[in-house]
Amino acid sequence: MTLHTRIRQHFLASIETKQKALTQLETPLVAAAQRVLSTFNAGNKILSCGNGGSAGDAQHFSSEMLNRFEKERQGLAAIALTTDTSTLTSIANDYSYERIFSRQVEALGRPGDVLLAISTSGNSANVNKAIEVAQQRGMSVIALSGKSGGTMQALLTTNDIELRVPSDSTARIQETHLLLIHCICDLVDHLLLGSAND
Repeated sequence: MTLHTRIRQHFLASIETKQKALTQLETPLVAAAQRVLSTFNAGNKILSCGNGGSAGDAQHFSSEMLNRFEKERQGLAAIALTTDTSTLTSIANDYSYERIFSRQVEALGRPGDVLLAISTSGNSANVNKAIEVAQQRGMSVIALSGKSGGTMQALLTTNDIELRVPSDSTARIQETHLLLIHCICDLVDHLLLGSAND
């Protein structure tokens, strides 16, 4: 197999995954964007978390909200729980790595807030612990996952929104998670600012 063929295979697999995701996730994506906007409109905030590439996605989402996406607007209250190394390492050291996000949710989460929980497998113990604590605090969850949904899907309630990418490939799931995040950002801007200049 040539290098050019391998590249084409990656592109085609990514396109196929996104096409499947469009079919399955269009309606829950609208619900997720509406939940995010209603959270901001109520004066609440979004907390986001994930590990590795999913940590990068959590930070990407919060930066798009706090700063801007593609249109000028006010900053929106979003906090990535993945960025403060002193907090992360002290919690991991004093308690356990499983509690690095849930401990922050305990301190920062309020009823009406939303947790954006990202795990490609749905089996990240620290993300799932954050979901449990968020629900205990009266928060709802928007869960980005893939594969079978893992143990995460069993934690979700009817008040939560699941965006599970139909793929078993971590790379394809991560690529699609970024698209889902961009869709949410765009829909929030559209709902806030209207369709002018779309």
